[in-house]
Amino acid sequence: MSKSATIHTRIDEKTKTKAQRILKILNIPMSEAISMFLRQIVLHKGIPFEIKIPNDVTLTTIEKLEAGEDTHEVSTVDELFQELDS
Repeated sequence: MSKSATIHTRIDEKTKTKAQRILKILNIPMSEAISMFLRQIVLHKGIPFEIKIPNDVTLTTIEKLEAGEDTHEVSTVDELFQELDS
């Protein structure tokens, strides 16, 4: 299928940067990730994941993470799984 349609969208810089980092690791261009998302919408005939309003505990956790509080980082996926297994 030829790609001839263009989509322009605005998103906050922080979200874009975080997504770009992840997509770079996955070797997926941003435009392809967006195309994949749109194809999934078509296949599911809706948003391809559940959308909910977070409960108070989840909302507090998200706010702390966004503020850089109570975070834990690992360098690799292997390191993460080693920590989870211990």
